[in-house]
Amino acid sequence: MTIDATEQSSQPSFDLVVRGERTLTTAGIVPREIGIRDGRVVAIEPLGSGLTGTEVIELTDEQVMIPGLVDTHVHVNEPGRTEWEGFDSATRAAAAGGVTTLIDMPLNSIPPTVNVEALAAKRAAAQGKTHIDVGFWGGAIPGNTDDLRGLHDEGVFGFKCFLLHSGVDEFPHLDADEMEKDMAVLAGFDSMMIVHAEDSRAIDHAPTAEGNQYDRFLKSRPRGAENVAIAEVIERARWTGARAHVLHLSSSDALPMIATAKRDGVKITVETCPHYLTLLAEEIPNGGTAYKCCPPIREASNRELLWQGLLDGTINCIVSDHSPSTVDLKDVENGDFGVAWGGVASLQLGLSLIWTEAKLRGIDLPQVIEWMATNPAQLAGLTNKGRIALGCDADFAIFEPESAQVVDVHKLHHKNPISPYDGRALAGVVKSTWLRGKQVDYQTAQGRMLRRGDV
Repeated sequence: MTIDATEQSSQPSFDLVVRGERTLTTAGIVPREIGIRDGRVVAIEPLGSGLTGTEVIELTDEQVMIPGLVDTHVHVNEPGRTEWEGFDSATRAAAAGGVTTLIDMPLNSIPPTVNVEALAAKRAAAQGKTHIDVGFWGGAIPGNTDDLRGLHDEGVFGFKCFLLHSGVDEFPHLDADEMEKDMAVLAGFDSMMIVHAEDSRAIDHAPTAEGNQYDRFLKSRPRGAENVAIAEVIERARWTGARAHVLHLSSSDALPMIATAKRDGVKITVETCPHYLTLLAEEIPNGGTAYKCCPPIREASNRELLWQGLLDGTINCIVSDHSPSTVDLKDVENGDFGVAWGGVASLQLGLSLIWTEAKLRGIDLPQVIEWMATNPAQLAGLTNKGRIALGCDADFAIFEPESAQVVDVHKLHHKNPISPYDGRALAGVVKSTWLRGKQVDYQTAQGRMLRRGDV
């Protein structure tokens, strides 16, 4: 990639022009010149058209211009637990991975985003720290039904609930009837319930997770707990007419009933995450608490069925569920899965992780970007994100799909140097990331705080 200050024309037509043999537009990977003005894509022309700009990027033959990724499942943890992560480090990590928009979960910040006052506190904490665009989910907990409409009016993108203990006491879970009550309210203003779907009763009856044996931890979070909870989500969405979204699908057993619900017209969407698509229970070492997440990483056969669920459209998108903590909370010294915090830190690595596995399966880059940019943007109603198209925000990354990297956890932008991917060889390298036509420099916090309905 070469960047030139402008050339022939004394009156350049655009602020920025990107030229290359490989630009990923809605027409696929094609030779194009992209003209950007005032942070938007305003021209898409065949390569050789001679668009002029104040700044011009010439892609090399190894580089692809891709839409900026949209990650709708990130735990930033600020305010309240900034030793775990924070807006500065999280958005730098995201940008380094080609992510230009993230939506922050309502927990594990203190206070959780369960009323308008807490949302204001979170926005105040983020002010001046975001290197990419950031939006917010609200939370649905027992007793805050009357707060949902106010949060919606203040621009949250939907509401998250748990069907079992969330892991933090300040964000209690709903039972299925409480979830249905809130979904009926959300249906009244076309908001969406996004659900951590594991059934608390099934977990209570499962073996305990204590000790350093991964197999024991896996049995403590059985597929059946997911399956029962997802069935509840489907039926409550069917009864209320509300939009529902299943977070971090791990159990492939649930795919047939999800597919059936979609065919029946139930308004349900589903995500999964890089760790479920790249890691295997059979390969997790005992004591390897960096791999602990809930629901858990499952077996090889399960992983392949999740990939099939993506390919057939049952699963809509891939997002990180970046849920970091301090190293000590992962109980690395003892390796006790019953004690360690459950969460995988991968915000900076998602594209390369998924591209590495996709290549092995003959899946092309446009399909990966649909799962990681276009579809998450659509899920959140961000019509000007996730695509390189006329009128869209000029959010993009320069990606080298044939390059390779080895993960060094100490060189990531994440605040805490622990990840199950440390030392892993990956295909694909993000060379630079651009937000509304300006390169992210990791110094200037140029991100905006987004509200539902922004265009």
